[in-house]
Amino acid sequence: MKKLNVYLTFPGTCEEALNFYKDCLGGRIVSMQRFGESPVNAPDDYKQKVMHAVLESEGVLIMASDAMPDQPVTVGNNVHLSLDFSDAADQETVFNKLSTGGQVYMPLEKTFWGAVFGMLADKYGTSWLLNRDVSSEQ
Repeated sequence: MKKLNVYLTFPGTCEEALNFYKDCLGGRIVSMQRFGESPVNAPDDYKQKVMHAVLESEGVLIMASDAMPDQPVTVGNNVHLSLDFSDAADQETVFNKLSTGGQVYMPLEKTFWGAVFGMLADKYGTSWLLNRDVSSEQ
């Protein structure tokens, strides 16, 4: 149904940080997609930066990315709670409840990576990412 993951954002140092965490925690980086491998309009000098990566270790899953150059990273806005869903109604209900009194940065919508995804900050300032894989749906 739901699964909670930590999502970290870095100011251009994501790959370096994940390698550090991999060495500290063990495990492996299971995926790393760069901005240049996506349809995201990124500056040329940012194409090799990390758009999305996943590190897995025993009992630990860390997702991470580099922020775009126009989105400065400061302590406090670089950690997001990421919820994965298997049920559309459940995702929509949770998204609507969390966004009450907060700020929606991206409404739930289909994405190029085969998911329905949305971003928001709740009324307490906590950042949430809600994702549901739809790549296998018709």
